[in-house]
Amino acid sequence: MSASASIDDPFLMLTPAGALRAYADRTPDDVGAALQTLMPRGAALRRSQWLAQAPAHRTILARAQYAGWIHEVQRELRAPDVRLDSYLPHAIAGLSGTRTAALASDDGFCLARVGYSQDEAETLCVAAADFFDFAARQRQRGWTGTGRAVSFFDGVDMLLPTTSFLLFWVDGVGYWLIIGGEPLINNTAFVELIWGIRVAGTKFA
Repeated sequence: MSASASIDDPFLMLTPAGALRAYADRTPDDVGAALQTLMPRGAALRRSQWLAQAPAHRTILARAQYAGWIHEVQRELRAPDVRLDSYLPHAIAGLSGTRTAALASDDGFCLARVGYSQDEAETLCVAAADFFDFAARQRQRGWTGTGRAVSFFDGVDMLLPTTSFLLFWVDGVGYWLIIGGEPLINNTAFVELIWGIRVAGTKFA
């Protein structure tokens, strides 16, 4: 492909906001499911490839670009192809201003940690799962909150949270991201984290 053709047909990738939108629910809606196809095993798709997959993608692309869910890049992006046990601590560290973070399954099992002791991480992972149960009970009572994220503050001024919990779903499996200090979610590391988890799951599918 020539240089001019490459510019006219860039690669598409989710932004951090797009990753949050795409992986917000256990069962994604049509838009979420379409956005998830931008994270295949192997490499990012060119715009023409993605548009050719389904007629609805053209409308979704316009909406997603307006909302800031997708951005165009000129170089090929490769999916992380790593062992999760060694990759996850590295991936989550950059999402915290203090490089203090943990990743838990939706039932509270600690999958990875950095900056926290084992006991601290396990306590926070269980607390995140407990919050999910709390939010589910309150929704049954009519509360309209999503229960996807919550931050806790120690300081009276409440300028920066001390701990934040964020829930996302990959192929029907829930994950809690626990972040110490300032959350740095608007970071490509968040996109790479989800892409790495997604690709690891497809290896055995």
